[in-house]
Amino acid sequence: MAFSRKKGTSKRNHLKSNSLPVAPAPPIPEHFRCPISLDLMKDPVTAPTGITYDRQSIERWLDMGNATCPVTNTTLHAENLIPNHTIRRMIQNWCVENSSHGIERVPTPRIPLTPREASEILSSISSAAHLRDGERFLELTRKVKSLAKESERNRCCLVSNGAPSVLAYAFWVSAGETLEVSAEALAAMVALLPFDDEVAVSESGSSESLDSLARILKYGDIGSRLDAVLIVNKVAASSRVFAKAVVENRTIVEALAEHVVKPISTQATKASLVATFYLLSSEEAVATEFVNLGVIPPILEILVDSDKSMVEKALAVLNGLLNCEEGREVACRNALTIPVVAKKMLRVSEMATEFAVSALWKLCKSCGGECLQECLQVGVFQKLLLLLQVGCRDECKERATEMLKLMSGFGEKLECVDTVDFRGLNRSL
Repeated sequence: MAFSRKKGTSKRNHLKSNSLPVAPAPPIPEHFRCPISLDLMKDPVTAPTGITYDRQSIERWLDMGNATCPVTNTTLHAENLIPNHTIRRMIQNWCVENSSHGIERVPTPRIPLTPREASEILSSISSAAHLRDGERFLELTRKVKSLAKESERNRCCLVSNGAPSVLAYAFWVSAGETLEVSAEALAAMVALLPFDDEVAVSESGSSESLDSLARILKYGDIGSRLDAVLIVNKVAASSRVFAKAVVENRTIVEALAEHVVKPISTQATKASLVATFYLLSSEEAVATEFVNLGVIPPILEILVDSDKSMVEKALAVLNGLLNCEEGREVACRNALTIPVVAKKMLRVSEMATEFAVSALWKLCKSCGGECLQECLQVGVFQKLLLLLQVGCRDECKERATEMLKLMSGFGEKLECVDTVDFRGLNRSL
């Protein structure tokens, strides 16, 4: 009983203590607030005008095309901003003093990379690549990757100083080196994405670089293979010439297909679908090769249950694969094709709708009555009518209209339904 009373008393005291009012957090001192965001500054920098801003806010202001101090309206450039260590330490001390109110200490920011430092690092990378100094090369490329991931400012600084071109050239030079050296150069280049550098794309699209990419796709670890897919994506998207060069590399085509058939990660699958789409757009003959590598069944599985972005990419690739006779034959034989494409037709996005209509149009034109009847069974007729009422682009409208004409002969024979249970369908065809 004594134990029971103590337990009850403890519980009452606990409830009493919980009922005590909590003191409100103190207001942020005005000189700790950024004049732009009005929030507590995390990385205070002072302009030549004497005004202190949070670095992220003032740099965003300048990136928007403004070239003046927001407070004084005098000329201001990003390189004129100086870290205000005194204010930063005062802010950190204030955070510590008020930690009991839930205020977290502002971390000490890292000093951003300067253009001069970026140029020196990149020059050293070029030198190490020429001298075949693998150890030094690895050290420097890892440093570039770390700096690029540290902040967007660093990434932009490296890109503006030609880092993509330097790394692409270094990747080309290292084609005959160990897999580790090539993979690190590739990882550093991926850390700089997105970038618009024609020289870098040209180097990455050379036959030697594509062979090195193929080697990484075949023998690299999961991270390296993802990096390789992302660069292939970049090269394939840049021009039809580079896309055709990728198509000629059988190992790369097989690797892209494998990332769809046997995915290692969602990101790798998405990147592979995008790269495949660009390859199909540049060279229709490659569609047969992808079909023979077995990508259509897994693409249909992706369409059954994936996010918007993945569905759009999968529909785009499926539509491209249906340009070849082999693709249409495989799709027609698969019980998932028409039900799942019809299901996504009006439920994802305008882009997905256009790809879905195009895919169904190709199947109906090629396979005729059987596909038309199945489209009627899953409610495509009504969806096309609704699409024409809502409105769509001219090409999509023409295909929708043609499909409605083709299906009109079967309209009275079959009952149209809006949904289909995919679980009862044979997915292995």
